[in-house]
Amino acid sequence: MNESDRTGIGPFPESTSYSLHADLRPSLGGSLGRLHRLWRQAINQATVPLGLTECRWAALVHLADLGDGCSQQALAHALAIEMPSLTRTLNQLERQGMVQRRPGAEDRRVHQLWLTPAGRDCVAQLEVRMREVRAAICAGMDDDQLNQLAALLQLMEDNVRSHLANAGRGGS
Repeated sequence: MNESDRTGIGPFPESTSYSLHADLRPSLGGSLGRLHRLWRQAINQATVPLGLTECRWAALVHLADLGDGCSQQALAHALAIEMPSLTRTLNQLERQGMVQRRPGAEDRRVHQLWLTPAGRDCVAQLEVRMREVRAAICAGMDDDQLNQLAALLQLMEDNVRSHLANAGRGGS
């Protein structure tokens, strides 16, 4: 596949004034969205042997990041999902023996979450598979390029958050 096939814009001209991002089809945002969907699809494919859906592996990975004892509410916030969706996923993970819910010590209405030993083992396997997928996706890029990409993506995310906050206040 050549550059023309991938981007829909033809071969790259020698001129440094050429703007790939402006001519990218369908758009830069569309390309980022497509990359995100393909990346998740690759992770989903890599995690099939673990018997986990995307919802389940995402909950496990986020729970491991947040740490044992976090509340269901904190996990729902980290995943950017509603509580009923998380409750269904946690029920499934409990049945699989991956997580345990306990009432909060200070407020028994709050459910705190813990990874079980099986859950910790699964997270370790997930991390290995996710690193392998990332290595395959980032093949051909050196550390400097990856650092630059990460910095640019973070800047774009910060800009979107700022834009949304300003739009929410009636700004432009």
